[in-house]
Amino acid sequence: MTAAPLLFDRALLRARLDRAAPGFETAGFLKARAAEDAVMRLEAILREFPVAVDLGARNGAFARALAESDAREKIGLLIQTDLSERMLGGLHGPRVAVDEEHLPFGDATIDLAVSTLALHWTNDLVGALIQIRRALRPDGLFVGALFGGATLTELRQALLAAEDEVSGGASARVSPFADTVDAAGLLQRAGFALPVADKDRVKVRYGHPLALLKDLRAMGETSVLLDRSRKPLPRKVLFRAMELYQERFAEADGKVPATFEIITVTGWAPHDSQQKPLRPGSAKMRLADALGAVERSAGDKAGG
Repeated sequence: MTAAPLLFDRALLRARLDRAAPGFETAGFLKARAAEDAVMRLEAILREFPVAVDLGARNGAFARALAESDAREKIGLLIQTDLSERMLGGLHGPRVAVDEEHLPFGDATIDLAVSTLALHWTNDLVGALIQIRRALRPDGLFVGALFGGATLTELRQALLAAEDEVSGGASARVSPFADTVDAAGLLQRAGFALPVADKDRVKVRYGHPLALLKDLRAMGETSVLLDRSRKPLPRKVLFRAMELYQERFAEADGKVPATFEIITVTGWAPHDSQQKPLRPGSAKMRLADALGAVERSAGDKAGG
């Protein structure tokens, strides 16, 4: 089997998260939004989860959202994990530093796995999802949130245009992200049953684009692409990018938007009790009868 290409520098990601840990709360609004959405989905599910794992817990946003919801009664033990041990320092309860690319959980040992805005940094996302599915007991649930393809589109455009204008060429400065169709397909490839994906597009407004960069740094979400330029972004390019950002995207009041697209996926570890598609030819009623329509062969002309 061909190994997945390496896109991200995981050691650098850990260092960025360690650096962000003390001030993560100042820019944790997207994490909180994704965590609250995950909890709302659990509220609608009529079953209990004796052992749950939060992968990429960061500041414990999922645990806090859960504590304020009736869904807390459905979960027994919650284990919080993160690539950054420093991120876990301020949390309470069972927690362990874990690399999402190398999960330590045995097969069929947990009932619920949740990951909000952490798995987009894995080099082999399908491989990580396979590990999660194996760790789930049959009919166990996975709820995940990832950044989608429209995320930071304004910043991406401004940086590319500025670097091309100033340096005569451009390098990747913003990570690639999946889209909604990709996300559902990834769950299928990883062996999950009943995969569902939907998206939430969030527009955050800033007084200046530099405030966005400050938030990204506080989140630990600055680029860790392996194929990035090792040279710091020249100040001339940065300043021009900020000018282009304002020129192209500023709204009537002078503030600039930053788009974040959050794709949420759910999938179940396969179990015999789950609904399955009918075999071809096993339907009890013709579609034409159900719709009250007249069935015609492909060669018939309408009204003929």
